Amino acid sequence: MSRPLRADAERSVRAILEAAERVLAQDPGASMEQIAEAAGVARTTVHRRFANRQALIEALAASAKQQLIEAIEDARLDTAPPLVALHRATANTLRIKSAWRFTLGHPLADTPLTAMIWTEINADALEFLARAQREGLLAPDADLLWTRRVYYALMDEALHGGGAEQENALQNPDAVATLIVDTFLRGVGPRG
Repeated sequence: MSRPLRADAERSVRAILEAAERVLAQDPGASMEQIAEAAGVARTTVHRRFANRQALIEALAASAKQQLIEAIEDARLDTAPPLVALHRATANTLRIKSAWRFTLGHPLADTPLTAMIWTEINADALEFLARAQREGLLAPDADLLWTRRVYYALMDEALHGGGAEQENALQNPDAVATLIVDTFLRGVGPRG
């Protein structure tokens, strides 16, 4: 079992991870030296904390996905009213995914640990959708696997579609969450 890091070492790791996310989002081929420079630390500090580039990417992935899980847990999918939980989970996810654009969207960050985390997130999403269906938020005959895919597609489009929608997702996740939830639940047809 590894010892917890000292406070200064923990700050250093956090600075490296934040810098790595920014630098790699701009240039996925960036060097460890470029990441160290952006973090304001010596290259040796980066190498002391992360044996190689892959270890750094794995640490990024683990950190981002853990924050994503915490954001989803904060939505209280199992206890909050379904509409409230859906909106909160959407806004929280937009915030995390906006902050971790490289890590949560790049195949280099896929590791066995992150695959396990995605499996947990996907299962929790289906469980929540089943509860939302039982409680009348979703149609009783809705295909929940398809419903999850549609929801994920709306989230992805808001984050990666470009233009004003993408900028709004970055600047005002609550407003974009409202738009996503409204589109998800009511579609784009005329209101009756």
